[in-house]
Amino acid sequence: MDIESRTYQNTVKKESWRTVLTLAYQSLGVVYGDLSISPLYVFKSTFAEDIEHSDSNDEIFGVLSFIFWTITLVPLFKYVFIVLRADDNGEGGTFALYSLLCRHARVNSLPSCQLADEQLTEYKTESPLEMGPRSGFAARLKSTLEKRRVLQKVLLVLALIGTCMVIGDGVLTPAISGSTVHSFVLSVTVFSAVSGVELSTAKEHHKYIEVPAACVILIGLFALQHYGTHRVGFLFAPVILLWLMCISAIGVYNIFHWNPHVYQALSPYYMYKFLKKTQSKGWMSLGGILLCITGSEAMFADLGHFSQLSIKIAFTSLVYPSLILAYMGQAAYLSQHHVIDTSYNIGFYVSVPEKLRWPVLVIAILAAVVGSQAIITGTFSIIKQCSALGCFPKVKIVHTSSKIHGQIYIPEINWLLMVLCLAVTIGFRDTKRLGNASGLAVITVMLVTTCLMSLVIVLCWHKNILFAIAFVVFFGTIESLYFTASLIKFLEGAWVPVALSLCFLAAMCTWHYGTLKRYEFDVQNKVSVNWLLSLGQTLGIKRVRGVGLIHTELVSGVPAIFSHFVTNLPAFHQVLVFLCVKSVPVPHVRPEERFLVGRVGPKQYRMYRCIVRYGYRDVHKDDIEFEGDLVCSIAEFVRSEAATAVVAETNGDDDDDERMSVVGTCSTYMQGVEDHDESDPDDPDKPGTSEIRSPMAKKKKKSKVKKKVRFVVPETPKIEKETREELMELTEAREGGVAYIMGNAYMRAKHGSGLVKRVAINVGYEFLRRNTRGPRTALTSPHASTLEVGMIYHV
Repeated sequence: MDIESRTYQNTVKKESWRTVLTLAYQSLGVVYGDLSISPLYVFKSTFAEDIEHSDSNDEIFGVLSFIFWTITLVPLFKYVFIVLRADDNGEGGTFALYSLLCRHARVNSLPSCQLADEQLTEYKTESPLEMGPRSGFAARLKSTLEKRRVLQKVLLVLALIGTCMVIGDGVLTPAISGSTVHSFVLSVTVFSAVSGVELSTAKEHHKYIEVPAACVILIGLFALQHYGTHRVGFLFAPVILLWLMCISAIGVYNIFHWNPHVYQALSPYYMYKFLKKTQSKGWMSLGGILLCITGSEAMFADLGHFSQLSIKIAFTSLVYPSLILAYMGQAAYLSQHHVIDTSYNIGFYVSVPEKLRWPVLVIAILAAVVGSQAIITGTFSIIKQCSALGCFPKVKIVHTSSKIHGQIYIPEINWLLMVLCLAVTIGFRDTKRLGNASGLAVITVMLVTTCLMSLVIVLCWHKNILFAIAFVVFFGTIESLYFTASLIKFLEGAWVPVALSLCFLAAMCTWHYGTLKRYEFDVQNKVSVNWLLSLGQTLGIKRVRGVGLIHTELVSGVPAIFSHFVTNLPAFHQVLVFLCVKSVPVPHVRPEERFLVGRVGPKQYRMYRCIVRYGYRDVHKDDIEFEGDLVCSIAEFVRSEAATAVVAETNGDDDDDERMSVVGTCSTYMQGVEDHDESDPDDPDKPGTSEIRSPMAKKKKKSKVKKKVRFVVPETPKIEKETREELMELTEAREGGVAYIMGNAYMRAKHGSGLVKRVAINVGYEFLRRNTRGPRTALTSPHASTLEVGMIYHV
């Protein structure tokens, strides 16, 4: 690693204490909503089972002991101290771990990966944990993963299972605890808050209030999403802060007022007494205790919005002690009130002093809504990551903030979540069954994270295998304990996240499989450059004014869709660009490394190949800005081709001798070609003109602004006449307009294919392709300039 890269890595997260504390404060409303709301329903869900209560406090103290050690070991030790350090250049989540593994071992499922992608700055950046020699076992494990395609598929499916469980939870959380990005238990929170109304109304009428109230809150919540989190979430942090202060103060009051000796329950001995006394019923009640850590994975999922230090400070200094005090206060109250008539009498609301119940109820509802907002936003983020990595169909992604790239809105996903969430809310009606459903989803995500983390420890951090084994055994045992308890309740609601996850998993696997098969067809049927050159300088057709962008997923060769096009249409544009827009397994690609540009054939053919690389967290530009950067990058390639040595990559094609040069966007050129678009206020309707001029000319015309497409070429004493003519022709072509030629491939399984393949391709993939957005969405190309070429792929 060079000095510049090391300096960037050391300074990118170095913030002042004021910045860190500000981020920690903001993280309360985005990260910790679900986790903070859990006291509303944990005791209620735990004692919903028919546990026999005695005059002693063994059951209550046992539950408190389980809650204390679960929160301490999983969110604090596992996530705060270990998992948060496994960030992918500042990004977190299930796919961040998968991305790390893809970069350290060649297990990437993306078909268009190149050696040049591994030269990206973000790709090469190493954290201090990744420094050091690799053990012999790590080398053997890496070699095994790279050779065995089966293991690569298992790794991908494992990451998809965790992701689908997160999405499934995203259908369950605005109704149970509604909070953060990767907890996704979307369905019990509003119930728990609204159920407090029942204590103030007739019990026989509670069903007529609870469900409609929850549905109204959910509909209003999803209807606000298009405004963006930066508008609807400006009160998030204050609400969660007020809620945490409220529950901690009530907890302290209950401890001193009802049972000051409740601290004794923190001893692990009470967990043993609880299980020994309650036996199988106590084991089943662990599913309710599990809800105390819902939202823990959001600390890792939302890492890209904040920093490790800010998230750690918020949790250790405020969230963790507030939750412990709240649970201890509830236990202290329940230890003096053993008579339990209904399950509602053991919820958080009943432990609140009577004079404060209505204000606390209002705060609880606000906090529940805040938590739900965070989890919906997290679902949008993970869908975007999956789509970028080719594991989810293309969707419309609306960026709601110009400053924070992670704040996005996906209309299709938003309304789908709302419909599913309302269906689950109406169908289940009670907190107990919703808790069962959310608990299984949460613990499955944590188990997947534990498995992926063990590989990261060995392959990415280069730690001893014993450390990875200890991590898996210790945390895997704890999570397996809760997993089995949740699995027992499969028929009592836990089947819902499994069914939802299987649906999403089937769709993701089908889309990924179809995408790979389509790419394989393109590779096998691509046209050689020699065939293209054999058509002559005019390519056998008339060249018309303008730039033609042929979208392809190939990084070398000529796609079959182009040969299909030119054999049916005897004209094409004077400048031809084979454009490949692809995602690489890093969060961000720096602007100066955005484009890979090369030639296809001799100079006089005016054909280029341009590969545009985006990270899975990058924001795709609109069509006008994208066109400007694309044409400008080609112009910079033309200028620098003769002046300097090209930092190149040779593609592994026998009939292709294309040299690809790394070129940045217009804003990254210090002394290279610049692109200017100036408008004339006196004659706004005058058509654009083109010129090539030096930077000195730009300073002379500051007073009069005209609309012109210009390449500002630095004053070079020896710029070849041929190069200048090529730049002028490129400028003229851009003024003539840019046309996007997209391939619309219809997939069909070959005759003789198996039943599974025929169903996956002919039914599953084609259904998703017809009902989702095509490649034009990835390019954000204008409809008026887009031409689709249909072709049947027999795979």
